[in-house]
Amino acid sequence: MHNAGQLSRRRILAAAGFAGLAALTGCGSGDDQGDGKDLSKKRDGAMKEYRAGEPFKAAKPLSFSVLHNNNPVYPMKDDWLFWKEVTRRTGITLKPVAVPLSDYEKKRSLLIGAGDAPFLIPKTYPGAETPFVSSGSILPVSDYTHLMPNFRAKVKKWHLEREIDSLRQADGKFYLLPGLHEKVKSNYSLALRTDVLDRLGLALPTTWDEVHEVFKALKEEYPDRYPFSDRWSINTPFPVGALMGYLGQAHGVRAGWSYQNTTWDARAGKFVFTGATDAFRQVVEYLRKLVAEKLMDPESFTQTDDEAVKKLLSEKSFAISTNAQELVQNYRYNLRKQVKGAKIEMIPVPIGPAGPVVLGGSRLENGLMISSNALKSDSFVALLQFTDWLWYSDEGQLLSKWGVENVTYTSPRPGQYRPKDGISLMGSDPDAPKDLQKDFGFHNGVFTYGGSWDLVSSSFGPDEKAFQAAMARRKELPVDPAHPLESAEQEQASLWETPLKDHVTQNVLRFVLGKRPLSEWNTYVAELKAKNMDRYIDLHNKAYERFTKENG
Repeated sequence: MHNAGQLSRRRILAAAGFAGLAALTGCGSGDDQGDGKDLSKKRDGAMKEYRAGEPFKAAKPLSFSVLHNNNPVYPMKDDWLFWKEVTRRTGITLKPVAVPLSDYEKKRSLLIGAGDAPFLIPKTYPGAETPFVSSGSILPVSDYTHLMPNFRAKVKKWHLEREIDSLRQADGKFYLLPGLHEKVKSNYSLALRTDVLDRLGLALPTTWDEVHEVFKALKEEYPDRYPFSDRWSINTPFPVGALMGYLGQAHGVRAGWSYQNTTWDARAGKFVFTGATDAFRQVVEYLRKLVAEKLMDPESFTQTDDEAVKKLLSEKSFAISTNAQELVQNYRYNLRKQVKGAKIEMIPVPIGPAGPVVLGGSRLENGLMISSNALKSDSFVALLQFTDWLWYSDEGQLLSKWGVENVTYTSPRPGQYRPKDGISLMGSDPDAPKDLQKDFGFHNGVFTYGGSWDLVSSSFGPDEKAFQAAMARRKELPVDPAHPLESAEQEQASLWETPLKDHVTQNVLRFVLGKRPLSEWNTYVAELKAKNMDRYIDLHNKAYERFTKENG
């Protein structure tokens, strides 16, 4: 499950491709003079011939430092099989610099700023690399993707060029190697007590209008309870961050955890301010309606996750936001223990005014930066080859996710994987003596992300398989066009960005809880203008026009 704080920080910037750009090599020609330096003296330990789909084995033993986001769910161990197997297969020894998950972003910034960062800096979400670009402390990786055949092959095969273009900075280069997904993976939706719905003769809702009707019917049957009490409001910029995300998607707008201030208006051919759009207002109005009609618990916006789940388990509510893991390991497991005959299902995201869609640009996941210091190393080429193999080859991705066949997993048939008997993965066998993450170091978020749909879906349970199959039939909305800001613009935008976003967040809460009437929406928009909304959007539109003129 994603950490809510991480999701809220995540900025999935998405972009249209431009014919004038060499798809994967920045604005250079794609040869190894990307930075004007000769790499022939930096091939120590590199393979002479390294191709996509083939094993990587260093010509001599090497070691590379890597920043390790230490997750308290599976704290790092020096004796993990993961480390040993990587070395056995590749000749590379990884030297982890462990940083607590709670302190990761701050520590990462300090290490990069001081010039002490490890060569490999994973667990970096798209957009988080931008502050480090102007200092020259991280590598313009687009100059070196010719050394990464697996990365290039997947971008081409999965038609991810437009998404990659979204990562480009004002110089036309990109500085982050993102996780690459073959298909969009949807994470969150609504879970409903289906046994209660069945008893009342109610069908599972497929649209947000039907959700409203189902909640009304539940309220009539249980007038003393709120049909819906939600979670994921604490420690995130947006209250009910997951709910606003998938409700926003149904309206074709980024909200909640996926909120960003800019939205591309395809009809107008320009960027507009998200928190002032009609679609965003409709999201707020829908939530206000649920709260006003006492169909949604107003404490949803301020309570802890535990408080929300307790209400579900004690039948004070019958619906809650979920992902597949929470559905199985938390709600269903605990409901069965407490409520006889209880059943709960995760429904495909209800459809709204935008139709059956998913937001565009979400096939990029967190990825890794490479320290500029790596370029000084004699083994720079080997580092790039190894990075390409571990994070982007089918073999490397399978190793990171599942481990070693017949040791940590079995494969009953091609493309099917399951933990070996006696090993649990995220609660798959609560009584197993060993855990794939804690005891072996596999399925670790530092190394495991992206990949083919077969691999990504190989750890899905039946619920998630059904949910993802339904969501996969939906149309992906177009990705936003690239509009990288120059460093001076970036500094100006960052001064305006947070006060604007904070004003949106505070007023969403006030509108939804009825502390401010929706008749004051125009006044709220005027307040945003007073906080430099128009000037902020103007910066982004100028950047878009400039980038299009220079590159497309």
